[in-house]
Amino acid sequence: MTTRPNSAELIEQVLDPGSWMSWDRPITDRASDERYRAALARAREVSGLDEAVITGEGTVRGRRVAAVIGDFRFMAGSIGVATAERIVEAVHRATREGLPLLAAPVSGGTRMQEGTVAFVQMITITDAIAAHRAARLPYLVYLRHPTTGGVFASWGSLGHITVAEPGALIGFLGPRVYQAIYGKEFPPGVQTAENLYEHGLIDAVLPVSQLAEIADRALNVLCAPTHTIPPSPHLADAEPPDIPAWDSVRLSRQAERPGVRALLRHGATDVVRLSGTQEGETDGTLLLALARFGDAPCVVLGQDRSRGRKDDPLGPGGLRAARRGMRLAQELGLPLVTIIDTVGAALTKDAEEGGLAGEIARSLYDLVTLESPTLCVLLGEGTGGGALALLPADRIVAAQHAWLSPLPPEGASAILHRTTDHAPELAAAQGIRSLDLYRNGIVDRIVAESPEHPEEFLRRLGKVITAELLGLIPIPAPVRLAERRRRFRGLGRTHPAGSRR
Repeated sequence: MTTRPNSAELIEQVLDPGSWMSWDRPITDRASDERYRAALARAREVSGLDEAVITGEGTVRGRRVAAVIGDFRFMAGSIGVATAERIVEAVHRATREGLPLLAAPVSGGTRMQEGTVAFVQMITITDAIAAHRAARLPYLVYLRHPTTGGVFASWGSLGHITVAEPGALIGFLGPRVYQAIYGKEFPPGVQTAENLYEHGLIDAVLPVSQLAEIADRALNVLCAPTHTIPPSPHLADAEPPDIPAWDSVRLSRQAERPGVRALLRHGATDVVRLSGTQEGETDGTLLLALARFGDAPCVVLGQDRSRGRKDDPLGPGGLRAARRGMRLAQELGLPLVTIIDTVGAALTKDAEEGGLAGEIARSLYDLVTLESPTLCVLLGEGTGGGALALLPADRIVAAQHAWLSPLPPEGASAILHRTTDHAPELAAAQGIRSLDLYRNGIVDRIVAESPEHPEEFLRRLGKVITAELLGLIPIPAPVRLAERRRRFRGLGRTHPAGSRR
């Protein structure tokens, strides 16, 4: 049988030794019912706690954090009025003191002995979390076994990042309640941490022993001080050779070509993978992560060439996951880096009925209006609406053999000539290669490639991304937004001399 940590054990395993400081004030017992008072007394005696939640602060790898931690030993972790008041006070204090908040709920939901007045406390808790997030402070959630009812439907589901305990029962309606109401058992395997992860509702399933590491890496990104970062030294770009566009197309399609995963591995640090839309949908062709390039923190949206091939193209779910990343960047004031490397969006019945065209439009809208600094990296293939959806940015960088086209060259050839034989000449005529994109003002700089030394190229690209982000961060948002909206007007003309920084 798996032993799951109680609140004291979780503190011991996650926070730095000796760093915990309780914020809890004595609970005022308001119970008027004699049986309920007796149940509270028993719970205090058995658990050694005065309520189902403890709050306080400590440090994770030296970083000060606030924490709200449930304990199932006290009346199954249920939330009454006094419990809610304790949670709200802690969240408001964390907001006032500018602290990231770690929540570790474990609960059967609302305390039935207090009824509706306890049930509606979930609104007050949600309001406190909303104020904390509005202050651009990180909110991390670790769902434990079990987390159900109003707790899961309020503060348990509002994390910027949400992970869960392996094998944890997590769901809105607990299985015992479901059986009592409907007279049958809830379908097995649905209300589990692992199933929620598969459906894009949480970001990872992790034992408590790994929680400190993931929290530390996430907070290294989410709490990075962007206003004190020194500018990066200028990196000179070598003039790329003038090679045929079709050569770049062929090189971009090689199976061994490095993609976004390799870029994060060799060019970034503190990478934390996120998963799905948090709305019941996931798409493996879109990689969503937190990362740092040098001193620059960012949210990364990367089309994953290892998954997004012709048999598994980018679908509407991938773009909805991307838009989750855009919202995360907006809410926390983080720069956003988009990585384009796609054979194109899905052309299927499911994609049409899933609203693919609408998701492309909304992605474009979100990127055009996003207040955060934005950088786009054309890393490889850039086909159609799937590529366009991640293109709008303050700055656009292209790998030497990356390209951007409304259709693959074979598709353009089929339309114009009813055969794919003219693909090479169409690739040249349409101006899809990085050098043409640069000359036409779509791309701001090109990073030379060395196919025989891919890791060297990725490290250099990582340095370019760092320099670009550090150049964007100090620019006031209204200035960046105005320039972003201007950049795509009047395309097709070569940039005037000196117009690129």
